[in-house]
Amino acid sequence: MKLAFSSNAFTGCGLDRTIDVLASIGYDGIEIMADVPHAFPLHLSEDDIEGIRKTLAAKHLEISNINAFMHHADGDTYHPSWIEKDPLLRAKRVDYTLRCIDLAAKLGARNLSTEPGGPLDGMSAGEGMRLFRDGLDAVAGRAREMGIRILIEPEPGLLIENSAQFLSLFETLDSTVFGLNFDIGHFFCVGEDPARLVRELKDVTGHFHLEDIADSRVHHHLMPGRGAIDLAGVLSEIDAAGYTGFVTVELYTYADRPEEAAKEAFDYLTALREWR
Repeated sequence: MKLAFSSNAFTGCGLDRTIDVLASIGYDGIEIMADVPHAFPLHLSEDDIEGIRKTLAAKHLEISNINAFMHHADGDTYHPSWIEKDPLLRAKRVDYTLRCIDLAAKLGARNLSTEPGGPLDGMSAGEGMRLFRDGLDAVAGRAREMGIRILIEPEPGLLIENSAQFLSLFETLDSTVFGLNFDIGHFFCVGEDPARLVRELKDVTGHFHLEDIADSRVHHHLMPGRGAIDLAGVLSEIDAAGYTGFVTVELYTYADRPEEAAKEAFDYLTALREWR
C-alpha cells in the first residue's frame, strides 16, 4: 500500500503549497479536494489543470483520489446532496459529479469519492435510496466512458452508514464503475470492526481513508494514535488482503495546523509499519 494525505486539511492555502508540503514530508500521494480553495471544477481552466499536473510531476506525487464529497463552493459539506427534495439541487450534485469525473480523467486519477446519498432531512430511507440510485445512474455512463471509478463513502448520519447498507446498494450497481471508499473511522463510529471489514469488503474497496476515533465512537477525526481504533491491526489486514493502492490520511479537523498534522501522522504511521 501507499500513503497519501487529503488536501481538505489545507483549506488555508492553495493546492500548489499543499502539494509542496506533502511531498517534502514524504507522502507518496495526495487526495485532491474538488472544492474551494483547491480544485472546484467550475473554477479551473485547462491551463490550471495542466499546472496541477506539472506540479504533481515535479514533486513526484501521485493522486490517490479526487474527493468529490464536499460542495462548499455553492453549498456545504453535504449539500447539495444526491437526495435533495428540490430536483434542481439534485441536478447540481449530478452536474458537479460529472465535472469531477472529467477532472479526474484530465489529472490522471483513477477514482473519485462521493457522499453516500446525503442527510435524509425527514425523507424516508426508501425515497432517499430511490433518488440516490437515480443520481448514480445519471453519472455512470460518463464514468464508464472516462475509466473513472466512483467510490461511495458510507458515513454516520447519512443515507448509507454501514457495510450492510452499502452492500445492499452495491448489488444493484455496475461493479466496474462503482466501488467503496473505505473510511476506517466511519465504520468504527457505527459499531463495526474495520479490521474484519477489510477482509469482507476487499473485492469492492477502491481506496481507504484513515483517521482515528475516540472510544465514544463520536464522528470526529483524530490524529492516528490518539483514538481507540487498532490501526496497526487494520493496516495489517490491508496488507494481508494484497491491497497495493492508497491509504489516505484524512484530518480536515486539523485545518488550523495542517502541516504539523500531516507530519505527525506520517511519522506515526511510518513507525507503525514499514511503508517502504
